[in-house]
Amino acid sequence: MKARIHVTLKNGVLDPQGKAIEHTLSSLGFDGVNEARQGKFIELDIAETDEVKARETVTAMCEKLLANTVIENYSIDLEQ
Repeated sequence: MKARIHVTLKNGVLDPQGKAIEHTLSSLGFDGVNEARQGKFIELDIAETDEVKARETVTAMCEKLLANTVIENYSIDLEQ
């Protein structure tokens, strides 16, 4: 099963990389970008066929390693 995890900073957390992206896009002539937020994308191929168990396993991975839950949110998409 494939697990796709999107990790983003929580609202209100400063995002210096996002600000740098926003500024650079503007300096390259891409006007109209009001805000840029940077995150990370993780794709895992896991040996689990049960969707409930897979979600539980990937959630544990996110809570323990893949996301800093104090300042980051994460979402999980599963695909057979």
